[in-house]
Amino acid sequence: MKKLLITGFEPFGGDCDNASWEAVSRLPDTIAEISLCKRQVPVEYDRIGEVLRNLIDDIQPDWVICVGQAANRSAVTPEKVAINWKCGSIADNAGILYKGEVIRPDGPDGYFSTLPVEKMVEAMRNAGVPAQVSFTAGTYVCNTALYELLHELRQAHPQVLGCFIHVPYLCRQVLDRPQSPSLPIDSIVTALTAAVTCLNTEAEV
Repeated sequence: MKKLLITGFEPFGGDCDNASWEAVSRLPDTIAEISLCKRQVPVEYDRIGEVLRNLIDDIQPDWVICVGQAANRSAVTPEKVAINWKCGSIADNAGILYKGEVIRPDGPDGYFSTLPVEKMVEAMRNAGVPAQVSFTAGTYVCNTALYELLHELRQAHPQVLGCFIHVPYLCRQVLDRPQSPSLPIDSIVTALTAAVTCLNTEAEV
């Protein structure tokens, strides 16, 4: 059986929850004859690349999907591209605040996701969940995770395909943020499940 490494982030920024891990942890262990290896990862610029590399080396997956939480998004948004830049408005969970510098001085300006994000969006919408392709993963740890993932796959595991999916806040996370959009946890799980069913399609360039 083929394997998918799917990750979600730990809470950050003072929150008790992170919608990405809450959803990932609720996914079944098998979807469409694909075995899911679910792991929580740190919200730390300087560790996320190493953590992903170690997970890939240990699990030897066929695909990798990293999932992150995005405030102010009302839809589930697979990311098309990662850029070689890190710049945050808040510190990460290690207390590091980058105000603008490259992730890898020897790396390209950007990488495109190698999984079919357009087909994922179509599958999510067919499942009744609002979804759209995103062309910016931001410049916080989520973008760093996607860049480091795609760099590692390009350099050391070219047969492995990967992407990143942003999800909105959970409903319970916006009780004190009445202007912020959210989705029910069941809807986010449904969207991620639909995305996984697209993994046996050809990768996009």
